[in-house]
Amino acid sequence: MRISILAKCSDMCGAVLYDNDGNVLKEYDGYVPNIIPNFYNDYVKLDIELETGKILNWKVPTKE
Repeated sequence: MRISILAKCSDMCGAVLYDNDGNVLKEYDGYVPNIIPNFYNDYVKLDIELETGKILNWKVPTKE
């Protein structure tokens, strides 16, 4: 079983990348980035497996 969540980001998206110690490595403000499963760039679409909580349509980000 899975649940599909579609959310609008008001044309903007904020994200913070943390290291394993909780230190901020990078911050982002802008449109939904390509690493986040999206639908028409203003929406975040997540397909989540209910048993594990795993995001099924996640793309592993690169260092860029």
